[in-house]
Amino acid sequence: MMISPVPFGPYDLGNTTVYSARSDARFSYCLFVPSNFSSRSTAAELLVAVHGTPRTFMDFREMFADFAERNNVIVLSPLFPVGVNGDGNADGYKYIEEQGLRYDAVLLDIVGEVCARYGLANKRFALFGFSGGAQFANRFLLLRPDHLWAASIVAPGSVTLVDDARDWWVGTRDLEQRFGRTLDAEALRDVAVQLIVGDADLDTREITHKEGGRHWMPEANSAGRTRPERLAALRQSLDDAGVETEFHLLTGVGHTPFPSLDIAREFFVRRLGRLRR
Repeated sequence: MMISPVPFGPYDLGNTTVYSARSDARFSYCLFVPSNFSSRSTAAELLVAVHGTPRTFMDFREMFADFAERNNVIVLSPLFPVGVNGDGNADGYKYIEEQGLRYDAVLLDIVGEVCARYGLANKRFALFGFSGGAQFANRFLLLRPDHLWAASIVAPGSVTLVDDARDWWVGTRDLEQRFGRTLDAEALRDVAVQLIVGDADLDTREITHKEGGRHWMPEANSAGRTRPERLAALRQSLDDAGVETEFHLLTGVGHTPFPSLDIAREFFVRRLGRLRR
């Protein structure tokens, strides 16, 4: 459904208010909208920044605000709450699907809403995710690469590999049966991918899958024991699929997004340059 443009109020520019998603009011989002975004010499583009398990979604908007103002980028930070089905599940969004709810579709509906409101011509966007948000970004990349021009994936606890010998979420063998979509290898190779993790991000208590757990499946821990090992496995699977990747192992860094931000912002600046050319 096309959303009719509305006049911008004082809370629709800069650091915006929080909006309820029109397609599903269980979800919401905030934005950073650059000043005079529509009258600049380069058209505005969109960056989606996805929170981790603590759901500090407004903080992720703030992390990219200066970058967005300088480069005429609108930042969209969605909120995927805990327990949307009333069962206290904190991890549903990380795995894309939860009791028939498709988080990729939720995000694409929000993106469509924002593009219509602010007149963005390019429906492809960049995607950043840290920790739980990086799990979402990893899986969204594999399922919907045609919607992305770049993805920065920082310190996911679990990863999904490009692997046609294993079922989702460990691999991609059953994408068509589960999601009605096959792996689009050509579109995947058209996305620039950045992978970042700290070499001291070694605590495995939250990321080790155990039999009987909500997301347990055989080989759930097969990509490695730690976050660095698992991200290296994702890098190898993407490289083998012909995807252009950058891998950054940050010395002395634990589980925090902040040391990765300058690297991620610089990556998006470079990719913006290519996109705009």
